[in-house]
Amino acid sequence: MIKKVIFSAALLFAGSAVIAQPKVIAHRGYWTAPESAQNSLASFTKADAIGAYGSEIDVWLTADNKLIVNHDRKYKGTDVDMEKSTAKEITAIVLPNGENIPTFDAYLKLVASKPDTRLILEMKSLSDYNREDLAAKMIVKELKKYNVLDRTDIIAFSINACLAFKKLLPDTKIYYLNGDLPPKSIKKLGLAGIDYSMGVLRKHPQWVKEAHDLGLEVNVWTVDSEEDMKYFIGLGVDYITTDYPERLQALLKK
Repeated sequence: MIKKVIFSAALLFAGSAVIAQPKVIAHRGYWTAPESAQNSLASFTKADAIGAYGSEIDVWLTADNKLIVNHDRKYKGTDVDMEKSTAKEITAIVLPNGENIPTFDAYLKLVASKPDTRLILEMKSLSDYNREDLAAKMIVKELKKYNVLDRTDIIAFSINACLAFKKLLPDTKIYYLNGDLPPKSIKKLGLAGIDYSMGVLRKHPQWVKEAHDLGLEVNVWTVDSEEDMKYFIGLGVDYITTDYPERLQALLKK
């Protein structure tokens, strides 16, 4: 009887290891929810409300050396360039849900008030490496100011930005986005893992296992259809970034 119980427990443990589920990250916050918008304060609040593991934002350094939260370099329908315009010009833009483009400072005040949701922070690539280094220093200072550093992951397309953060924050998880480097190269750089698009990981599915064998983690973006969600769940990625976090949550519960 004892042997039977031990065997059953072993099977249960093995089964749980096989079906380890990816964590859900809301892409640019939960912006597809009602009364929300990409990178808005509401998008983080709504990601937090549904229990998403993390909520992603995009951070720019403006022409007058301020940090703001927005994705595109130029906001649609305007000539306002996030890197070449002032914070005053940028934050005057009204988002579809009625909010203004937020400052990074305002965003972190909100993040600090909602400790259950992890911040996935993308620093946008800038035209000059010195500007990227400055942005990284300013971002780190703000994360420390609001005491949210221990629940923030950093992501970037720029290797220079990744290494700038690595130098400032050796114990923080930093992931590379561009998709042009295999896991072994990421390991040599001392980063936490790869954060690649669906197209890259469908082309190189073996990179998931290679990354895990090297002790690295894997995130994939932006996964919105149920078919794609099932594919990457089966591939064994650690995180899935999606515009529809509740859709992914429901699928993971099945």
